[in-house]
This record gives sequence, structure tokens and C-alpha cells, in this order.
Amino acid sequence: MPLLSLLLVSQILTGCESLFSRGPTTAPETVNVFEDTPTTADAAAAPGQCPPVQAVVCAEPEVKVVERVIERKFETIVEVPVAKDKLVLGSQEYAVVEPSGLRLKALIDTGAATSALSVNGITRFERDGSDWVRFNLSDGSGASPEKIELPIQRHVRVARPGFDRQRRPIVSMSLTIGEVTHMVEMNLVERDEFEFPLLVGRNFLKDAAVVDVSRKFVQGNGQLPSVSK
Repeated sequence: MPLLSLLLVSQILTGCESLFSRGPTTAPETVNVFEDTPTTADAAAAPGQCPPVQAVVCAEPEVKVVERVIERKFETIVEVPVAKDKLVLGSQEYAVVEPSGLRLKALIDTGAATSALSVNGITRFERDGSDWVRFNLSDGSGASPEKIELPIQRHVRVARPGFDRQRRPIVSMSLTIGEVTHMVEMNLVERDEFEFPLLVGRNFLKDAAVVDVSRKFVQGNGQLPSVSK
């Protein structure tokens, strides 16, 4: 009995020593229940959690003022000298054709090589072994057309988009615009309705006239030049 009692007393003393010899425990964290966002210290002490949101203030961009100088260029009007013996024509003129003496409204076309005349009733025939042509020419005023007969100088084939190829007779006629008269070749085209019964080409304009497309009827109403006796 005394030996058993000593063993029990020694075990009790050993348990108390181990109990009181433990180191101090870590104090529990203080939780602030009134704040939803953790502090920086809490975020650094708690790995695995998202870092706090910090407001980033960007510097204002530098504004550069660029001055641009716009130069205005004005067109310079240069007067081109024209020879005194050249006729100045607008884009449209009145012309007189012979034979017939009819005054026709003409379109001045620098792109056409040969002048053209709109006529009706073209009839080819032979006279003294030569080819001739008979046609009616009107000035568009409603008056009776003039019947003209002239020898055929040659023929020309004309192809226009959307139209059949045409074989037109070419005759020589006297053409007067202003105070200038030239004998020129005319290709005859048969059509009923036309705005310009006469188209003046380069065969009249060459070495005789200059064209100012910004003007019309520069040479007036058109008439045959007076013949001094």
C-alpha cells in the first residue's frame, strides 16, 4: 500500500508539471464586425485573399496646341494673245451654208475631223458619169426645205455605239461664220429631229478660228459677208 501510494503521487506531480510548463498561447485575433473591407495589415497577414482595391490617379495628358497655316492659292488669269486673222467662236454659233443661203444653228465640235450636216431625203444618182446626191435641207423654222444637188466627193463609214454602221456621202459646201468663209467637206447624215442641224468640225476651224467654250454666239446672228462692187 505505501508503494502504490507513492506511484500515484509521482504521476500526479508529473502531470501538473507538464501542464504548467506549456508556453504562452497566441492571443485570438480581434475581428472588427463593423468593417467589411479588411485592412492592409490583415490582407498581408492572410495569404490567399485578394489585395485591397486602391484608387489610382492618372496624370493629366499634356495638351499641345498646333498652329496650322493654310495658304490660299488663287488662279491667275493669263490672257493668251490671238492672231488678228483668227476668228473667235463660242461653243454654239450661227452659220450660213451655200448653196441655199440658209442660216443654221451650229455646234462647234473640236473633236470632229469633218463638219456634218443633218438633211432629209438623201437620194444618190448619176450625172455625166459621176456620182451625185440630192437632199433636202431645212433650217428648223418650219419653212419649206431647200432642195440641193451636189456631186459626191467620197464616202465615209461612221460607227456609233447602239447604231448601225452608216455609209455617208461627203460633199463640198461653202460655210460662213462671222466674216470667215471656207469651202469645206460636209458628211451628210439623214435624220428628222435635231437640235443642231450643223456640226462644225476641225476642217473649218483649223488655221481659221479659236474656240472659247465658255461663250455662245460670239459672231452674232450669222449672215453672208457683203460683197463690195
